[in-house]
Amino acid sequence: MDKYDVLYFIGMFLLGLIVSLVLTWPIMWLWNYLMPSIFGLPTLTFWQTYGLQVLVGCFVPNRSHGGKN
Repeated sequence: MDKYDVLYFIGMFLLGLIVSLVLTWPIMWLWNYLMPSIFGLPTLTFWQTYGLQVLVGCFVPNRSHGGKN
């Protein structure tokens, strides 16, 4: 494993982290717009929404592996 493999791994890790943080904003906006008015639930902060996103990602399987059922 040379240094380019390590740099590639670090780059992909950082890219994934940045993408997941950016995708937290629309989830937070939708939650804070819909859930309090429909169900009376409290609004969420950014970090609460990120934690919810990670928690759901742990329990809901990813089914995008080449179209296999």
